[in-house]
Amino acid sequence: MEDACKSALNFFSDQQLCYADILTPPEVIARIQVAVLNFLRILTSPDPAISDLPLVARSSSNSRLSRGLVTQTSWIFLTRSFCTRSLLRPNAAKAFIRVWKVMAMCSEILGQGKRVTQRELFYKLLCDSPEYFSSQSQVNRTIQDVVALLRCSRYSLGIMASSRGLVAGRLLLQEPNQEVVDCAACGFSGHAITGDLNSIDKLMMKTDARYIIVVEKHAIYQRLVEDHVFNQIPSILITAKGYPDIATRLLLHRLSRAFPDLPILALVD
Repeated sequence: MEDACKSALNFFSDQQLCYADILTPPEVIARIQVAVLNFLRILTSPDPAISDLPLVARSSSNSRLSRGLVTQTSWIFLTRSFCTRSLLRPNAAKAFIRVWKVMAMCSEILGQGKRVTQRELFYKLLCDSPEYFSSQSQVNRTIQDVVALLRCSRYSLGIMASSRGLVAGRLLLQEPNQEVVDCAACGFSGHAITGDLNSIDKLMMKTDARYIIVVEKHAIYQRLVEDHVFNQIPSILITAKGYPDIATRLLLHRLSRAFPDLPILALVD
């Protein structure tokens, strides 16, 4: 934990870092503690003041695309433009306090070795601080603020993506030390995609499919699975039931990397 604190101190002294690190729970807790200590240091100084929270601006004008030199992998970075949350501005005071409330809750969750979905986090905050959190959108925006402040990934904060996605067809999935899941034998709905991004990243996959088909509408996906279209057209069917969540997008990304020769088709209205 001492090493994590030293690393966090170095982090807060370098405001040039503009990407989200993937950190261990002790490292995230250390960054939260250093943020609190910095805030208290300003309050107890001879000239006390309420400091602004420097957040990396998340606007499209502050983003840059960088392509790797060795691989064709592209990364999107945020540059050095900052915005703030301030206790002194009436329209931003509640947003300022929400950031500290979410950091406190994340520190507690990580300290217990647990993870929560964004929806679960909303209910926890609604019970703990109903005067500051009245909607899911407020929690979602505040999570983005915390990510921009601590510059670590949402998953590092102990927050999992809520997945609505389903996958079916000629695909075998296996998590480490778990049984193999045959996505062609999971009933009319297929296999539910987990919201645990770490588990998706570790999946072992096998397929004899010739296509990957992304289906926008759940009703169409369900009809295709009921008719076992994946046997007539050797394929993997995947849906996010509308706008795609992070977990479904990550699984599709893993499929595209694991099976680069398979064309990816989309069935939309």
